[in-house]
Amino acid sequence: MKIQIKNRYTSKVIIEKEAETLKEVVVGNKANLWEADLRGADLREANLREADLWGADLREADLRGADLREANLREATLRGATLRGADLREANLRGARIKTTQKEELLKSLGIIVED
Repeated sequence: MKIQIKNRYTSKVIIEKEAETLKEVVVGNKANLWEADLRGADLREANLREADLWGADLREADLRGADLREANLREATLRGATLRGADLREANLRGARIKTTQKEELLKSLGIIVED
């Protein structure tokens, strides 16, 4: 099936590929996902190491177990994304947006242990 990934602001198609799943397209094009609209995407266990997701919209995306080490998530929107088990070590999260309820999950994904 033909899958398109669009720019979150302009709706211009930035990637169009024949693939079975959106996950295949994202993993295969991880260097070129600036401002991508990936709302609600199922990216469980995806290898997104060093992916360039600058400004991407990942609201409500499922990133459980995803490898996001060294990924560029600068100014990305992660509000409501499931980050449980995701590896975000050395990821650039400057300006990324999350919900207050996600902060503990995000800290764990960064390898930070939160204790009372």
